Amino acid sequence: MVLTAKILVFAVSGFLRVATGFDIGLSTKCVVIPKEMDMCHKIGYSEMRLPNLMGHTSMAEVILKSTTWQHLAHTDCHPHVRTFLCSLFAPICLDTFIHPCRSMCVAVHDSCAPVLACHGHAWPDSLDCDRFPADEDMCLASLKKEYKYLHKVLPKPACQTCPAVEEFFTHKRVLEVFCDSNFAVKVKLSKKRTVFGDQEYNIECQVEFMTQGSLLPYETQSMIQKWLLINENCTQRMTPTHRPMVYLLVGSIEEGIILVNQVYHWQRRDSQLNLATQKWRYHKCL
Repeated sequence: MVLTAKILVFAVSGFLRVATGFDIGLSTKCVVIPKEMDMCHKIGYSEMRLPNLMGHTSMAEVILKSTTWQHLAHTDCHPHVRTFLCSLFAPICLDTFIHPCRSMCVAVHDSCAPVLACHGHAWPDSLDCDRFPADEDMCLASLKKEYKYLHKVLPKPACQTCPAVEEFFTHKRVLEVFCDSNFAVKVKLSKKRTVFGDQEYNIECQVEFMTQGSLLPYETQSMIQKWLLINENCTQRMTPTHRPMVYLLVGSIEEGIILVNQVYHWQRRDSQLNLATQKWRYHKCL
């Protein structure tokens, strides 16, 4: 969730309340949020306090330690994940620290800990929610419940077993799978070369069809991109080299959860997949 400057200023006087119960025991200074911390850009402020609430004393340490959380932030596993993480790694430069309330931590933990587990990591002790103040104390609280109704509720991707990549198939079989599915998205994947050696990806999506509710193409694309980030082990298997790879991801939406059930390797001039997507427009399922 991105906080605008106006919302942030309002919140400081409302339900963002000044925190006095956390003292890192060091004098602090205001510095510009570095470009490497893109998860904390466009959140309503551009300067942070250093040392931060994680006790990092140098910008090099902040950048290094925050890189492990950038990937989680990009999955949007919770609407407040960026707000929560940035309040700790890049706290707003005010006269005193404002740290997140326990309820925000619990909400982010409940949604995002399974994503960390999907990547083989546990929720760290340094972010134990018991260290944060209760809502009745002075802290950074979640936006009011009414905020939810301003935004469309979209299906969420979940951690799942990677479907096998199918290399050989007929267009008739693909059409049968389409009939039992809610979506098909063509995805172009490639690995990025990063400064810190972390694995990042270029992801391009093209929606072939979507039969679930009133989802728009860009919403479907966004959900598939998040699925690929959450299920990074699947994405790694699908990008063995830095050469771009193209796939067709086909799946269903069950109880608000996105599940990818079939993955087809879309090779150049693949006549069977091209034929299946062309015939789908006029195909009648049995």
